[in-house]
Amino acid sequence: MSDPTIQTFCCHHRSAPDGALQLMSEFNTNSYLFVCMVSSFLGIMGAHYQIFIRGRQNGSQIIESGNSVNSNGHRVILWLAIADFSASLGVFVRSAMWRYFQPMMLRDDDASVIFCAVTSAWTQYFYTCTWLWTFSYALNIRAHLRFEEFSMRRYHLYVWSIGALLTSVGLTVLYYPNADCQNVRELWTALIRVLPNYCVTYLPILVVMIGNPIIYMDASKIISEAFSTRYTRMTSKQRVILNRFKWKFLLINIVFYICWLPNLIGGLILWTVWGSVPADIMIFIWYAMAATNPLQAFLNAFVYRRWSDDEEDDDDKESPEEEIESEPVTETVEETSPLLDNSSRPWIKKNRGECSTKMVDPSIHNKGVRCTCC
Repeated sequence: MSDPTIQTFCCHHRSAPDGALQLMSEFNTNSYLFVCMVSSFLGIMGAHYQIFIRGRQNGSQIIESGNSVNSNGHRVILWLAIADFSASLGVFVRSAMWRYFQPMMLRDDDASVIFCAVTSAWTQYFYTCTWLWTFSYALNIRAHLRFEEFSMRRYHLYVWSIGALLTSVGLTVLYYPNADCQNVRELWTALIRVLPNYCVTYLPILVVMIGNPIIYMDASKIISEAFSTRYTRMTSKQRVILNRFKWKFLLINIVFYICWLPNLIGGLILWTVWGSVPADIMIFIWYAMAATNPLQAFLNAFVYRRWSDDEEDDDDKESPEEEIESEPVTETVEETSPLLDNSSRPWIKKNRGECSTKMVDPSIHNKGVRCTCC
């Protein structure tokens, strides 16, 4: 899991007893680490499916479709899965090491502190990148609907560099110079030493939680207006496309809230009741984070899939994004009013040749020929 509170446990425990030791003594670390390992293993499997199975199926489509929303959307999902895979792998390795090779509350030596700090930095960096890739996917949808340019190179630069900047700033302030963050006693010292890591961790989460619903609502509005402008009335097929968009956007947001809302609640409780943290509540939140954080990759394999009515042919059907691109400009069959239907007005087809002859040669009237269509 990715939580600034756990990252403080990597510091030296030179004062006994400190807050971390007291809190960790009140719950079963083995069961907690087992939950971390199970959820991270599921996350690894979900990311593996998106990268190596679905990624191969979409590879040829990415090459053929160029720089459309289809190809860029697949690329964003692929890199989101890669970041999820790396983060879940970091959680699994760290949890396995703590469970089977050394206790979670580390010995006060430099090697243990370095191992904990490095694995925490690895996990924190890649989870930060998953949040940024999630935000990039929403931006890609809106950029396509607004006919704006979407450059994958630019988003690679933003995601990986911003993730590195936020992670390095937060952990450097926390651990530098001697990884002695457990000796913080005064609130002012905690604000300077510990709070920055919480800020750089929760800021991108809040951006996604607030920004993505707004972007998806705007995208749904753009799609609805596009259908209304293009057609006199919305057909059943277009309603299905719009509903697929709305459901997909809703489920993406729900999954993100499920996975990361416990982290925000835990941070809020910790800083609201600083110095008197309720142990039972924090332990429950830690279990929730251990179960939900790594599951992001597993759940993303469901919400970022292709949507179709027939689940068996799911990978052969078009996604809502692709259906928008392939939707024809005109649609006469379903949009035709009964009053304009030729079958209800057979007189339209009568003597069309005679009418044409009359228009070409008006003297036909003098020959007693009657044009019944005019």
